[in-house]
This record gives sequence, C-alpha cells and structure tokens, in this order.
Amino acid sequence: MGVGQDITAGNAGWTFGEGVPETFVDHIKLSVPLYESGHDLICQISDFFVKNESVIYEIGTSTGELIKKLAQHNATKPGARWVGMDVEPAMVSKAQKHCADVPAISIVHEDARFMEMEKADMIVSYYTMQFVPPRYRQELFNKIYETLNWGGALVMFEKVRGPDARFQDILTQLYNDFKIRNGFSGEEIVEKSRSLKGVLEPFSTQGNLDMLARAGFKDVTSVQKYLCFEGFLAIK
Repeated sequence: MGVGQDITAGNAGWTFGEGVPETFVDHIKLSVPLYESGHDLICQISDFFVKNESVIYEIGTSTGELIKKLAQHNATKPGARWVGMDVEPAMVSKAQKHCADVPAISIVHEDARFMEMEKADMIVSYYTMQFVPPRYRQELFNKIYETLNWGGALVMFEKVRGPDARFQDILTQLYNDFKIRNGFSGEEIVEKSRSLKGVLEPFSTQGNLDMLARAGFKDVTSVQKYLCFEGFLAIK
C-alpha cells in the first residue's frame, strides 16, 4: 500500500531498498519534524569535535545528504575523513553518487556492528538506531563508545516513545496531526504505521540514556526535541 511520495510498503514490510532511495529525501522531510534543522544543528555541533585529520563516521548514511553537508561545513579542516555506512545497497549507490564530488567522503556497504572502525572524533547516527534490532543495540552502543577517542562525540537523533501510556497517546495523536498538516492522508499514515511493525523499535528517552550509560557514556544531554523526536549529544 502507498505511504506517500510514491513509496509502497506491505504490512510489517518497510524497506529502505527497491525504489525508496529515489524519493526518500522528500518523504522524510515531510515525515520527521525539524529534519533539516537537525542537519544544520549537527553541522554546528561538529565545530566542537572535528579537527584536522579527524575520522568521522555516519551510521546509516541513507542518501548521503547529512554526511555531505558535514564534510562541506568542515571543508577548512585538512585531512578530515568522512565515512558513511549503510546496510542497504540501493542507499549506498545513491549516496555514492550524491557525494562523488567530495573526495574526503567514502560511502561503504557495511553493517556498523561488524565493520572494523578506526578511532574517531565524532560518530553520527541520524534516526538509525531505532531500526537496529533491540537484541543488537547495546552491542552497537558499546562499540561506538570504544571507537571514539577520549573527548569524542556521538550525535544521535531518534524517534522516542513517551515515558508512560498517557504521554505516548498524546504524542502519537500530535504526530499524526503533524503528518496530516504535511499532506499525508489518513490511509497513508495508517499504512506507514503498519509497514513499520517490528521494523521500527524506538526506545523512550530514558531507555536511550540507560543504553548510553551502560556503554560508558557519562556526559549526555538533549540538544533537540519535538514531540517524539529527540537529538542526543554524548561525549566520551
């Protein structure tokens, strides 16, 4: 069934492959509040962590929009290397084309859980962890912490669940109102929700903070929040 922007997905069958990369950016801008503002904010945050010769990873780079903005924002820092990874071949291909004119960027078809990573000054995860199966998520947080240099940062934006049932009900209804204002039909909203069953597994704000703490992060703050969408900055 259609979920908007000519994207179709079956029950519990959302995928980032097939034809999704072609209209993904248009779809996500209308689906995620403050999507582009989040990009701009992460670029500003990068000023505090990206140095000459830094290595920076993006986990779940999708079409490469954010990593390209980051590399261009930090173009005056010679030797900085940007590595975007994604598990979906169609997204990797799209991102490689999008970033082809920025030599400092490498886009690779890799799963962050298994990829051998160099020590890094910054790791970005922009609405990606929520798609990592919960049984593997803590393992990935642990790996991110170990990969970062001391003083390095994880910037992670996630869809989050409410702290209890009443708040979750309010957040869900307000988010549906947001999507309706952006032109999605009621049927598209329902079909998108059905397609994400068992695929998108967000944790609450506290759930994310607990995972970060178990990985070793002690310095964590929220940097952006709109309804059920939140950005975190964690410094090693």
